[in-house]
Amino acid sequence: MSFVLLTSPASAEQAVSHFAAKLSYETDVSDVHNDLEAGVPGLVVVDTRGPDAWEQGHLPGAIHLPTRQITERATQEIPPGVVAVTYCWGPGCNGSTKAALEFAKLGYQVKEMIGGYEYWVREGFPVRTVNGVRRRQGDELTVVPTGAACDC
Repeated sequence: MSFVLLTSPASAEQAVSHFAAKLSYETDVSDVHNDLEAGVPGLVVVDTRGPDAWEQGHLPGAIHLPTRQITERATQEIPPGVVAVTYCWGPGCNGSTKAALEFAKLGYQVKEMIGGYEYWVREGFPVRTVNGVRRRQGDELTVVPTGAACDC
């Protein structure tokens, strides 16, 4: 008996639809990092965590807008027509999902950065703290030790 095949896989057509839709809702830390480094216009990265978490460290260039404040502050702070990219702590937290929902309710196009702050740090990308910008060595479970890109 196969545990994988206990539930039949979707048809190829259904799979295309599912995975294409999933990619329209999500992005990952590597793609966000690449776009920020390249200065891609039309994206606003939003840290949806509370003030203590923000001060501990956040993505350089991110805007701090905690989830509970999005409804009251977003339209004054986030220009219309941009894509809001939300992030929170990491895979064990759905704060960025809640934030993405609030942005969508306000009419914004939005993507959730899967992996959140945790995977941003684990991949060795820079973070801004009260002491400036710093970078940790990448975690071998998330990056190739030689510095090569995963090329996925």
